[in-house]
Amino acid sequence: MLRELQITNLAIIDKLHVEFSPGLNILTGETGAGKSIIIDAVNLILGGRGSSDLIRSGAKEASVEAVFDLTGRDALLKSLAAAGIECDGELLVRRSVAPGGKNRVFIGGGLATTALLAEVCRSLINIYGQHDAQTLLKTDQHLLLLDGFAGSLPLRHEFAARFEEYQGARQELKALEEGEREAARRLDLIAFQSGEIADAKLVSGEEEELSEERVRLAHSGRLMEVSQGAFDQLYGGDATILGGLTGVIQGVVEAGRIDPALTPVAQALETAYAQLEDAALSLRDYAARIDSDPARLEELEDRLDLINRLKKKYGATVEEILAYQAEIDAELAALTNRGETREGLQARISDLEGELAALGKKLTGAREAGAVRLKEGMERELSELAMKHAVFETSFEKSAEPRSFGFERAEFLFSPNPGEPARPIVKVASGGELSRLMLALKQLHPDSEVPTLIFDEVDTGIGGATSALVGEKLKRVAREQQVLAITHLPQVAAFADQHLKVEKGVEHGRTATSVQLLEGEERVAEVARMLSGARVTDKTLEHAREMIQEAAR
Repeated sequence: MLRELQITNLAIIDKLHVEFSPGLNILTGETGAGKSIIIDAVNLILGGRGSSDLIRSGAKEASVEAVFDLTGRDALLKSLAAAGIECDGELLVRRSVAPGGKNRVFIGGGLATTALLAEVCRSLINIYGQHDAQTLLKTDQHLLLLDGFAGSLPLRHEFAARFEEYQGARQELKALEEGEREAARRLDLIAFQSGEIADAKLVSGEEEELSEERVRLAHSGRLMEVSQGAFDQLYGGDATILGGLTGVIQGVVEAGRIDPALTPVAQALETAYAQLEDAALSLRDYAARIDSDPARLEELEDRLDLINRLKKKYGATVEEILAYQAEIDAELAALTNRGETREGLQARISDLEGELAALGKKLTGAREAGAVRLKEGMERELSELAMKHAVFETSFEKSAEPRSFGFERAEFLFSPNPGEPARPIVKVASGGELSRLMLALKQLHPDSEVPTLIFDEVDTGIGGATSALVGEKLKRVAREQQVLAITHLPQVAAFADQHLKVEKGVEHGRTATSVQLLEGEERVAEVARMLSGARVTDKTLEHAREMIQEAAR
């Protein structure tokens, strides 16, 4: 709910701080005291036009601050969080207007735009009676209001979900058909690429092995010369290294028999002999395996050249080429199955069209039946609000094609005068009539999506017993939502949970507006003033007291 409102330098208001309570907050006061300025201040918080004409004469800027208590309003807190506004159940918003119409907006302590302010605060407050903040003046909201009243919101949500599926399938089919020519070109290209890679029969890791083999074959003569020559020097000739080492070992072994200190040396030499012998035999075997094969070398060159050509086209390594092949093979399968995909999408679209037609028929029926009940209820409620001859209708605009909300749009029509045809509310309803229309609608469908409702001059043109009915209806709405109502009728003011009196006076030679919370006899005195005007008698006071007591029952 709206807990506090502080207005600074706005019109004739110097500085005004007002605290509101849950339930029904009634604002009363003489004509011209400044009640409408409070509504103007709330309109600024709702993102309304901020003109420099609003600034109090001599002031540098006008500002409005509002504190909202959102405790228990989890849905609102989530929507605020989605907009990047974090609050712990209390939200502070501030808007200032400077000369030239320059505006600054703060939401939750951070700078924001007027557009975001409007989006946030219009989910917190609705004003009924001012043309620039009216749910009833937004034609696109009429169908939603009707669905809420008719109980068809679940059906509407189901329809919207099917419609989203339907649109998605249609878009997918459209993209599929628009891409036919490109798909054919793509199919030819990747079919060739896949075949080229498949024909190469690549094996992961083969390039390294082939490169090593090519190097060996290219240098086979040198490898043969080195390995065979080394074997001959170690083991294969007449004066070999191993032959000479044998004599050395024998001499050291004999010397070791004389001096055991040489025994380890002899053992080391014997170990070295064995290692050299193994190396010599390995060189012999290696030399025997070396084969100069020009044909194999040419085959290797051709294979590596093929791999290098494929690498230039499809990847830096054999592994990347094979990964690319897997990727285009999957795409190839999808493109090859486009015909099946198209048929599947067409069948899905046809099924969804059937589902939408069936759901739309149910939705249309619920709306038409709801419109009949809404007409009866609204005209009954309006009659009780001193609009006995008012006509309320719902006009439907049918469509052959489904939309997210169904097969029809709705617009509320209204005629306040007998003999006049019902016309769109936006064209014929005055501020007071709009307030009563919304008040009547709230009696029939007391939703609580917007936590604070402001009714401005809802009692215009009402008198007598009807006045008390207005108060009862406002009180009923206030059980579910916070209500702020400006009234000139004592019968309405008597129902207040909190009564605020707006007064205009002169301070330091200048006109200023103030707001006083009335309790006890002060409240009785104000209701009495509203009953009799400037002259308040004991009888008037007693009458006012009785009215307040009666309204409290």
